Amino acid sequence: MSLDPLATSFGIAASGMKAQATRLRVVAENLANANSTSETPGGDPYRRKTVVFAAALDRAMGAEKVEVKRVGRDTGDFRLSYDPGHPAANADGYVKLPNVNSLVEAMDMREAGRSYEANLNLLQQARGMLGRTIDMLRG
Repeated sequence: MSLDPLATSFGIAASGMKAQATRLRVVAENLANANSTSETPGGDPYRRKTVVFAAALDRAMGAEKVEVKRVGRDTGDFRLSYDPGHPAANADGYVKLPNVNSLVEAMDMREAGRSYEANLNLLQQARGMLGRTIDMLRG
């Protein structure tokens, strides 16, 4: 029996886990900065980060893996809050707040966690198959 399909399974699962781990780090950064305002009056606050995935052909494996194409910035509008005493307030008394929605981030975190877990399960299944193959070869 050829071990190439198992090695391919390991590679695909590992690439998925790596991509989802990056996504989880970005979500954590967004949540940590959900209330980070500018230090200058009228300045822009923290801008939500996004992760873009892409399929990448791994010629050595002969399979497509997932990879992080880029970590970008969400160009959505900032929220405004009237707080004339805030150091970041503009001339009209409004403070720009980050375009981070905690509910959206929680959903992204949950989806990334589930995807990571699915890839981990695939990796464990492939490892089990490899172990059974080795046991059969021993004889």
